[in-house]
Amino acid sequence: MKKKLGIVALMSMVLLFGVGICLAEMPSADPASIWTYITKTSPYHQWQNWPDHKGVQQGRSPHGILHQVFVNKTGLSSAKPPVSYGTIIVKDNFNKKKELKAITVMVKVEGYNPAAGDWFWVKYSPTGKVDKAGKPRGCIGCHAARERNDFILLHEFK
Repeated sequence: MKKKLGIVALMSMVLLFGVGICLAEMPSADPASIWTYITKTSPYHQWQNWPDHKGVQQGRSPHGILHQVFVNKTGLSSAKPPVSYGTIIVKDNFNKKKELKAITVMVKVEGYNPAAGDWFWVKYSPTGKVDKAGKPRGCIGCHAARERNDFILLHEFK
């Protein structure tokens, strides 16, 4: 009996430790931690595209004329809006010569900004310099047109 309890306790500790590692890896609502996460911890180019928005697509202002959207597993596993907390959506924004001009990111952070779906927005240069972050009125204003789709413009939930 003692051996069984010891194994159960050990398995519980391993499970809790593993969950702690996963939670610790998620970035906070901070541009520096998000940049580190999407470029080093979990490189976003290894993520997938929305199933209905694959590869490089035509874009429009204020983003580039072309773009490609990457979504982490948490976001891709969300079957309907609102998406799960921890969802990260990254958009590479290109000019007509297909040169990367900006990287825009949405991160779903519980309690961050309930009026705007709890999304944290950030726009980076290709080298990671922050252009704007947090609750930019322009981002929220445009994405608010799709509030019922959890502020997500380029994916239709079925």
